[in-house]
Amino acid sequence: MLSLLCALLCVSARVSGQLSGREDDGKRYICRAVPLSGDSSCPVTLLPELNAGSQEEELRNTVMQLRETILQQKETISKQIGTINELTTKLSLCASATDDRKYGKEGSWGKEKQNTMGDVPRDPNDTIDSLGKTMQGLKDRLENLEQQHLRANISGASFPSELRDLLQRRLRELQKQLLKKVSSLEEEKSILSNATAAYRLKTESTLSALVDRISELEKGGGDFKSPELFKLSLPQRTNYLYGRITKSLPEMYAFTLCMWIKSSASPGIGTPFSYGVPEQANEIVLIEWGNNPIELLINDKVAQLPLEVRDGRWHHICISWTTRDGQWDAYQDGGKLGTGDNLAAWHPIKPGGVIILGQEQDVVGGRFDAGQAFVGELSQVNIWDRVLKPVEIQSMANCSAYIPGNVISWLATNVEVFGRGAFKRPLEMCQERLPNA
Repeated sequence: MLSLLCALLCVSARVSGQLSGREDDGKRYICRAVPLSGDSSCPVTLLPELNAGSQEEELRNTVMQLRETILQQKETISKQIGTINELTTKLSLCASATDDRKYGKEGSWGKEKQNTMGDVPRDPNDTIDSLGKTMQGLKDRLENLEQQHLRANISGASFPSELRDLLQRRLRELQKQLLKKVSSLEEEKSILSNATAAYRLKTESTLSALVDRISELEKGGGDFKSPELFKLSLPQRTNYLYGRITKSLPEMYAFTLCMWIKSSASPGIGTPFSYGVPEQANEIVLIEWGNNPIELLINDKVAQLPLEVRDGRWHHICISWTTRDGQWDAYQDGGKLGTGDNLAAWHPIKPGGVIILGQEQDVVGGRFDAGQAFVGELSQVNIWDRVLKPVEIQSMANCSAYIPGNVISWLATNVEVFGRGAFKRPLEMCQERLPNA
């Protein structure tokens, strides 16, 4: 502060000297502060000579800077004085309050007076007492809640009725969900069990086919003399022994089905042939069950056939049918034994189904019934999409010719065997199969 005042006085003296008409000798003076104990005169330092215009401009700038500096210093001093006064007042109030508490007086911090300082805390003793009362109140409320909870656990009657009803409803809902989950698990278990059984049956059938094929190769009978000279043997009445034709039927308006068949089963030979489609499992079925005669089913319509093959000998049978008037004919060993009409008249045979040998289909390709299974041997099962002439049927029955079917022909590669005990074996010579052989 003293330095600034000294500088101001020196500059002011110099300016006033110039303004008073004193000659300008071309020299400039700088004043600097000296200690109080030293020389108080202003030591003069000579400045380089400056022209008159630059001298006046420099003096003006210096005066303006000094004025701004003085104003800033005054503002700072004013702020510091205010802060000092405020702190002094607060210290006085603190000292007064301390004296009042010391002599038992209720000073400026009484309940009826307002705390004007704002940043001075209340009496710590009052705060501790207040917190202690609050904690004691919370402790009492907690003990009351614990006692109520204990009584509620001992006796359900202490629960409000609304809460008890809510809990009961919740328990009933949980019981329903549990029963539903148990039912779902049982259903999944049943499905898994069925799938496991089907997989096991399929595995057994595959293994059986491999075993049979190995047995045939070991016995040297696996290579048939001709592709059609083999037979399908189904020796037991079960629901898992059967053969399946790998090909399907086209849409047909007429057909002829021929085969060699040998069976001595009783009662009834079962189902040597069945063809099912998705819309109708009994599209074409040849069946003899119980003491009934052999029946032909077309689109689930029935005609009884005058055939008798339950003597344990080979027989050649053919059944022809046409959608026109539902006309049918039945042949055994080359001769026509029966005819009829109105069997599923004007109904075309539907395509894309499954042909099963030895089982009756309740659904397409499955759900077999052991009571309707065929027991015996089958061979040369052929199908044509026309009605064969009687002479053609007779030539096959007396072994003078063999005519393969133009829709389904009897080939070893066209027949799959399923079930342990079912076999494909070499077929006897045709003359050996004749009834009088």
